[in-house]
Amino acid sequence: MSNFWKTLPKPIAALAPMEDVTDTVFRRIVAECGPPDVFFTEFTNTDGLCSPGRDAVIHRLQFTEMERPLVAQIWGNNPEHYYRAARDLREMGFDGIDINMGCPVKKIVKKGCCSALIDNKPLARELILAAQEGAGELPVSVKTRLGFRRLQTEAWAGFLLELKPAVLTMHARIAAEMSDFPARWEELESVVRLRDEMGSDTLILGNGDVMSLGEIEEKARRFGVDGAMVGRGIFHNIFLFNANRQETEFSVSERLALLRRHLALYRATWGDNGNFEVMKKFVKVYVADFYGAARLRNRLMECTTYDEVERELARWQLPVEH
Repeated sequence: MSNFWKTLPKPIAALAPMEDVTDTVFRRIVAECGPPDVFFTEFTNTDGLCSPGRDAVIHRLQFTEMERPLVAQIWGNNPEHYYRAARDLREMGFDGIDINMGCPVKKIVKKGCCSALIDNKPLARELILAAQEGAGELPVSVKTRLGFRRLQTEAWAGFLLELKPAVLTMHARIAAEMSDFPARWEELESVVRLRDEMGSDTLILGNGDVMSLGEIEEKARRFGVDGAMVGRGIFHNIFLFNANRQETEFSVSERLALLRRHLALYRATWGDNGNFEVMKKFVKVYVADFYGAARLRNRLMECTTYDEVERELARWQLPVEH
């Protein structure tokens, strides 16, 4: 099995893994609007995958062929579970495995997982090596931050590069900053320089405050990264990865048609037992930037069923488009 990362054109544009966002439904919607070079799953707990409660988390790994190349992101703190999960993910047909060492959410950090591993290098090493062993020829990457409570860019990146991940994605903030401070992209220059000095072939991706394909290209030129991962930017422009649709404005009718498409696909995939409240968070992606959007959005957020949303959309009188 070849490392698909090596076949991608640069700069690489990836859709970031996001909790309750990048499920198979949203990935398919993005693919229809303009796919990135790489998709990622929501982050999936290795303990859950290796427990009797596996059925409660396995839905996070559902995918279709139109979502390729697709990387499964995992998290946890048990090396044995990393090995077993990586082995299972390889058999499930994923194109790669990514280890979450960057999530700053307190309840996760308290368990010694994700960004907490920045201050626990011995365990971080064990986890990466276990995943690599379980993955076999499948490429294993790491997504992390510049530090935990303080900048540790070169020390942390150097440690990770020694373990030879296929890709190292650096969110250009420390964990303590969450997403509340401007991303420090200038820090990634030192990561790239360190990679080159080590003679490593690990790809370096940046993450943080990227809102367009143009910004990915600009950051690759300026900081030397091999590409970038886009998170919140996709909420502002669902066509972000489509080179032919870089304008952020599109018609009201197109917006509402996409919402209906997303709603129907979500319902068809997860059924009436799906988490409807999660689906409602996508309303802001489509119902925005047009006259009356706030009023319609408020009505939709009060809905409690798919049918109620459909009725609200059906009664909505589209404004005249110019």
